[in-house]
Amino acid sequence: MIRGLDPPVQALLATLFTWFLTALGAATIFLVHKTKYKDELLATSLGFAGGVMLSASYFSLLAPAAEISGIIPICGGFLLGAGFVTLADYIIGDVEKPEALYSFSKQNKKEYKRMLLLITAITVHNIPEGLAVGVAFSGKQFEPARNLAIAIGLQNFPEGLAVSLPLVASGMNKWKAFWYGQLSGMVEPLAGVIGALAISLFEPLLPWALAFAAGAMIHVVVRELVPENSWSHIIGFTIMMAMDVGLG
Repeated sequence: MIRGLDPPVQALLATLFTWFLTALGAATIFLVHKTKYKDELLATSLGFAGGVMLSASYFSLLAPAAEISGIIPICGGFLLGAGFVTLADYIIGDVEKPEALYSFSKQNKKEYKRMLLLITAITVHNIPEGLAVGVAFSGKQFEPARNLAIAIGLQNFPEGLAVSLPLVASGMNKWKAFWYGQLSGMVEPLAGVIGALAISLFEPLLPWALAFAAGAMIHVVVRELVPENSWSHIIGFTIMMAMDVGLG
């Protein structure tokens, strides 16, 4: 993020920074040691992921959407996001498990679907965040756009861990779990550049995209993660809320 560069270049640099912090969060999985309490770790990590996703859905997605739009884009986008997850769940059920995800020990169909929906929801929610950064850098003020990118990047740190930790707890190799964790943030640079290049198109669609991502994430949490460890939900939510409110 260097003052004076063209908006698409600024957006690319900024969203590469946000992706880097997602990857850094995913990399913390290498600090987790092997444990015989795999079931407990899985329940705790899924609860943590659910808390992070619930908090991000409101503070990073719905609240900003409410500030720039009305009830129709928010409710419409939210319902479309939930519908997207329902459709994805149906499609996943008819598709054989990809080889990359065979690393799970004692993996069953339900567990596989839950992990894939988790990865999909967090990846989808990074798209409007990237668009928001791109749109911001197309404006006239550098500092607000830079601050937005820094805030989103710092919020992405626990999201990277929210993907990689449940994967490792399910038995996946740490390097593969890290790969999926950082991959969830790779959509942001592409979305950021597109947002900067096509601001006139994507600025009106931004509240729809934000609400869509929130609907997808909350639906995954309710369908797949709520039954897991409730205290780790609270911890994950609190960490993400503190970062969103403190950096908002």
